[in-house]
Formats: sequence, C-alpha cells, structure tokens
Amino acid sequence: MIDNPRSPRVRAVHKLAKRAARASTGLFLVEGPQSVREVLAYRPELLVDLFMTEATYDRATDLVRAVAKTDVSIELVTEQVLAAMADTVTPQGVIAVCRTLVMSVDDIAARGPRLIAILHEVRDPGNAGTIIRAADAAGADAVIFTGSTVDAYNPKVVRSTTGSLFHVPIVQNGTLDAALDIVRAAGLQVLAADIKGDDLPDVRELLAAPTAWLFGNEARGLTDEELARADRPVRLPIYGRAESLNLATAASVCLYESAFAQRS
Repeated sequence: MIDNPRSPRVRAVHKLAKRAARASTGLFLVEGPQSVREVLAYRPELLVDLFMTEATYDRATDLVRAVAKTDVSIELVTEQVLAAMADTVTPQGVIAVCRTLVMSVDDIAARGPRLIAILHEVRDPGNAGTIIRAADAAGADAVIFTGSTVDAYNPKVVRSTTGSLFHVPIVQNGTLDAALDIVRAAGLQVLAADIKGDDLPDVRELLAAPTAWLFGNEARGLTDEELARADRPVRLPIYGRAESLNLATAASVCLYESAFAQRS
C-alpha cells in the first residue's frame, strides 16, 4: 500500500499532468475506470503502471481480471495518494500511467485512409477530445494535430475522448503543410471547415470521396493562406438564430456527413 502523498513516486505521477513531463518521459495519465477499461481492451501494451484504491479493487472485478492478463501489477494506494496523483478532483478510484503511441502521417497514409480529421491550432482540450471522440464514432481513420494544437495527451483531452484516444490513431507535432502534402499524395481531398466556404448541403456530391477535414482555431479559424491549401472551404449553414456553432459540434457534423456519404 502506497500511503505517502508526498513520496517521490506520487509526485512523479502527478507531474505527468504537465506537458514538459509527458514530453521528457513519453508517459501520460489515464484517470477513471472507463478510460482504463478502454486501455486494457484496445491498447494493453501501452500500460506501464496502475494505481487503485482498496475500495475500487474490491468493486471493479472486471478491471482486476483484465490487468491480470498483462505484465503490470496493480498497486494499491490510499484515497489521499490517488488524489495527489490525479489531475481531477475525483479520479474515481483508479489511475493508469501509459506510454504515448508515436505515429506519423506517413504511417496513416500507408493504411489507405478514407476519412481523416486535421486539427490546426486548436487550443481547447475539451474541443480536441470531443473531436477525437466524434472521429472515432464516425469511423475516421486518424486524427492529426498540427501547429500549436493542444497536446493530445493532456489529461483534459484524454478525459474528453472517453476512451476514443485508444481506438483511433493520433498523430501530432507535425506541420500543416507536410500533413496536407502527405494526405493528398494518399488520394484524399482536403475540405476546410470555414464560414467563407460553400454551404455543406450544396457540396454533398463531394463527400463520398476520401476526405481530410481541416478544422482551425476556435477563435480565429483558418487564415487565408491555410484556406488556400485546401481544395474547398465548406461551411455549415445556420438556419436558426445561433451566432455560430462550437468547433467540436461543427466538426462532428462534418465528419458524420462524410461517413454517411462514404457508406451510402
């Protein structure tokens, strides 16, 4: 039983909430039983450490059985220790430390993708995580982070994906130009979600083709230069009185429209 909230090991785990610590170690936090279940079900090879309170150990028998199939042992901790490790106020009794999975855009292109989401300069962790979740639900082949987009392994992003982080390949730290060159060479058109574009219902005939959707910053969108790199800008028309749509909501609609068209 780990019972000292100030121990070096506990502090090392808590530091993974910071990008610098994740970058230097190649590790990140996964908090809560649902996300840990997804790790164990889809990416057990990424699991490095698993910390659990006694109450959770007694209650979450499915997790205990799943961990027994890996090379990792469950380490029991007090509630105070788990709270000291966590990024959230309520980590729900379990925290995992996992390795980041490093992939490149070339890796994705080699798989013959038909639907990709590219996030450029997206800063809000909740938006990024929700778009990953929507891309997963829509059957997308990958999500690519370019520019200064928030770290995909930020704890808030991880929580917002509700496990989809372990279902769909994620690529980050590349440039937009390089990503667009590679996806185009792989046969994908690039559609940019932007208010300057054509209404999506008017361009539905394009959506059945392999597509990379480009989504820009929440506040300023995409620059004219970035839009010029796309094959076509597309917007979601507003039929009611809403001033605009949240980025993650708009991205979800765009991805699903492509998924519908590609499966029709």
